[in-house]
Amino acid sequence: MWHLSSILLAALLPATIWAAPAKRESAPTVTIASPSATIIGAAGATVESFNGIPFAQAPTGALRLKPPQAISTALGTVEATGTAMACPQFFFSTDPSDLLTSIIGDTLDIPLFQEITDSGEDCLTVNIVRPTGTDSSSNLPVLFWIFGGGFELGGTSMYDGATLVEASIKMDMPIVFVAVNYRVGGFGFLPGKEILADGSSNLGLLDQRLGLEWVADNIAAFGGDPSKVTIWGESAGSISVFDQMALYDGDITYNGSPLFRGAIMDSGSIVPADPVDCPKGQTVYDTVVDTAGCSSANDTLTCLRDLDYETFLNAANSVSGILSYTSVALSYLPRPDGTVLTKSPDVLLENGEYAKVPFIIGDQEDEGTIFALFQSNITTEAEVASYLLDVFFHDATLEEMQELVDEYPNTTTDGSPFGTSIFNNWYPQYKRIAAILGDLTFILTRRAFLNGAREVNPDVPCWSYLSSYDYGTPILGTFHGSDLLQVFYGILPDYASAAIQSYYFSFVYELDPNAAGTYMDWPEWETSNLTLMNFNADDAALITDDFRQEAYEFIVANIDTLHI
Repeated sequence: MWHLSSILLAALLPATIWAAPAKRESAPTVTIASPSATIIGAAGATVESFNGIPFAQAPTGALRLKPPQAISTALGTVEATGTAMACPQFFFSTDPSDLLTSIIGDTLDIPLFQEITDSGEDCLTVNIVRPTGTDSSSNLPVLFWIFGGGFELGGTSMYDGATLVEASIKMDMPIVFVAVNYRVGGFGFLPGKEILADGSSNLGLLDQRLGLEWVADNIAAFGGDPSKVTIWGESAGSISVFDQMALYDGDITYNGSPLFRGAIMDSGSIVPADPVDCPKGQTVYDTVVDTAGCSSANDTLTCLRDLDYETFLNAANSVSGILSYTSVALSYLPRPDGTVLTKSPDVLLENGEYAKVPFIIGDQEDEGTIFALFQSNITTEAEVASYLLDVFFHDATLEEMQELVDEYPNTTTDGSPFGTSIFNNWYPQYKRIAAILGDLTFILTRRAFLNGAREVNPDVPCWSYLSSYDYGTPILGTFHGSDLLQVFYGILPDYASAAIQSYYFSFVYELDPNAAGTYMDWPEWETSNLTLMNFNADDAALITDDFRQEAYEFIVANIDTLHI
């Protein structure tokens, strides 16, 4: 059990890999104009870092549960040499029936972990890493990182961009790396009719957007080219990347110029979702209000804003979390509000109401294994269908859910981790649930996203991949989040790490992953040939993106009832 927990921790909560920059006599200093500030960073032999630069007013007090506000006064001198505070976190369910969650939670000691990550409401900051010696004349391409964590957890301090920038330097494609903090959980994605009426929905997405606008205003001073920004995210960050493409029906213009020109999506694209004021969303809001002791207030939203931090944090975390029995049936996620995210992302895609920028999108082969660890009481196929209906898709029928389950008839051949025969079945229905959740949330939805994008914008280039480089990992396979270790940090110096980083840096430079010409040609994904790059630890191969086609066809045919 301890081995599985440590693997899970590495997947979802990657430790910061940090080597303190070598001290130099003169710290890097950058002066910006919007807002006026002098930013002092930390110098190293190969990279310079600037951590915790504010891009918005503190979302506290009257600004809690409100759209982010740009800073309008001079900041003076900002010492950007420490660790950026993370936004309030929601790590684990408090449901005592979630045995595995309880074990992991006890291992991590949640309150202590929050203290280590230095969480708090005044958290809207960006981190910047650039090659040493970069100045305002360098005009380097910019890679803008949006972290994942189920819209419940995460922060920029968990993702040190130094290793990426160092890799880009070695590959002669130096970049400026930017990571943005945004509000998560009930602080950033609280639903409900009260939230909708107040114009305060999808706050985490608005935080990301204001961070992009800050980059447009100021990144040139750090040596970045604001006309060459690529947005990149993993998991909820990847979902956020498409949401940024789709906000305001695809309007990414700021001061007359686009905020970004390319996108990279690792494990996530469209999440069909019901509106902010849907019944499930209202239940979440009412639960938070009741837990907070605000049910009798004349204005429940004002009551939530007036609470002390700890009380609101506990109330916001009183609903089901991602590491629980309810898994990826998220309590908090982007939902259509008619203004910011005008429609469900699948509808925006179908209508072509999103920014038409080149993109890369891909998945880990066993995306669902981590999210199927917590349902060990489900022992029959009929119970799997009931679980999907009761927890995920309230607009579907039991017959439809049974039809979906029937597309995965045999856990030895159709279960995840894929290709492991009779092995790795954690409990009787584990591999079946893992396969279904992985396909619904990530893998087959990616194919639907690609088909939709090609249909409405056939001339916009895109590339897709499937990663299998952790094949053989017990229970988990090539699990969700394993790309953070392989690609973001390059911990394993194998073919997959080096090749994917080269493809990504080439894309950031030329909007073409093949620009460097170092590795095998990666063809565009086309509806006519469905070519998918399959990354293994020591090599890669081109495969056809047509596996589990019957399940894919079911998902596409029933997408209207598969909203969460």
